[in-house]
Amino acid sequence: MTSADKVWVVDDDPSIRFVLKKALNAAGFATEVFENLELIRNQLANDKPALLISDLRLPDGEGFDLLEHFKSEHPDIPVIIITAYSDLDQAVGAFQRGAFEYISKPFDLEKVIAAARLALADRNNKQQPVAEVVADGDRIIGDAAAMQEVFRTIGRLSRTDISVLLTGETGTGKELIALALHQHSPRAGKPYVAINTAAIPVDLLESELFGHERGAFTGAVERRAGRFEQARGGTLFLDEIGDMPLSLQTRLLRVLAEGDYYRVGGRDLLKADVRIIAATHQDMTAKVADGSFREDLYHRLNVIQIKLPPLRERREDIPAFCELFLSRYAQEMRLEQKTITPEAMQVLQSLPWPGNVRQLQNLCRQLCVMAPAERIYPQDLPADLSHGSSQPDLEGNSTEWTESLRRWAEQELLAERTGLLKSADIAMETELIRLALKQSNQQRKEAARLLGCSRNTLTRKIQELNL
Repeated sequence: MTSADKVWVVDDDPSIRFVLKKALNAAGFATEVFENLELIRNQLANDKPALLISDLRLPDGEGFDLLEHFKSEHPDIPVIIITAYSDLDQAVGAFQRGAFEYISKPFDLEKVIAAARLALADRNNKQQPVAEVVADGDRIIGDAAAMQEVFRTIGRLSRTDISVLLTGETGTGKELIALALHQHSPRAGKPYVAINTAAIPVDLLESELFGHERGAFTGAVERRAGRFEQARGGTLFLDEIGDMPLSLQTRLLRVLAEGDYYRVGGRDLLKADVRIIAATHQDMTAKVADGSFREDLYHRLNVIQIKLPPLRERREDIPAFCELFLSRYAQEMRLEQKTITPEAMQVLQSLPWPGNVRQLQNLCRQLCVMAPAERIYPQDLPADLSHGSSQPDLEGNSTEWTESLRRWAEQELLAERTGLLKSADIAMETELIRLALKQSNQQRKEAARLLGCSRNTLTRKIQELNL
């Protein structure tokens, strides 16, 4: 085995060290494991790896310290950071310090191995690792795997001015991610200007975007700077871009292509020095296909697309959201801090949440005022909260979940809803797979054994259910 295949792993958890060493060795890497920073530093006096995989929190320091040392003393050695305490600041901070990849626990061993191979291939090709970025701002909740991928994308984009299109259902937090993209960019010290293109009348939108000169139209009593001008040097966030009228799409395309524009009624050519981040809840490929959105503008905006997951696909984040929102509204309204009981949380995590995080936020505001006691129970939840639910609650013991299934089916049949077998099958498979993966520490082979199916079948189900 050559030095090019040598991988060092540092983690204070002996089970993690054992699992990673066994998996990496089986994949063809020569793997050494260490439990703290001191052992790594001692070993560096005599040897060095081709790749380092480090936990973020270690008993005698942080993985960031080791990462910075490697990037300073051994810039050719890629570093993969793994952590059980993952948020946006840490993800961006990892890339800021030069990490090749950032992986949250519990992790899929196949993903770690794939990242290791990519890192070594990248090193052998003498390419630069992921760009450095600047981390700043409040923590964005996102322990779910889908949000961790969003965090990694923000980290990778942070050193560029590249255009980004944010997609996802209403209420998934596109505005918050747009602001995070600005805060973690070279333009962070410059203006951040947002405009909802669907909330402004069509005849005023052009003036809002590009400004106008005095006398340009009736009511234009003085010169006014538009959003492009206000955001000069910074970021312009165009929310609900899918609702922009075709006439303005043409002008916006010209600005993006040429880099300059005129105020309405103006003669002075102005420089459009902004980074564009756009967002929509609509299917843009369908709008391009039906001719309601220009294909060339779509490609200008869709250089990088970030799809935000709906809340029903990140149910593990619901407790953290509830804690944050209840605390925030208790302080704002000067009320007592309320907490949600496990029984009520189980109900919340079983709901479909068509309004996503915004709907949950509004519910927490309501509960902060209306819940009679300090602890919130299932009976304190609004009676209409479960209306439209497409999934039964399948948790609990066999008697409880079958009774829950019966109540759910009765409710759906009374509402004359169809497709119950498919909805129940999807819900049951989703919960069983999630629980099996959790029980097996994300080891698909073991999870498949627990479920009584093959690993290939499990992988196919994970893809079909978008887990």
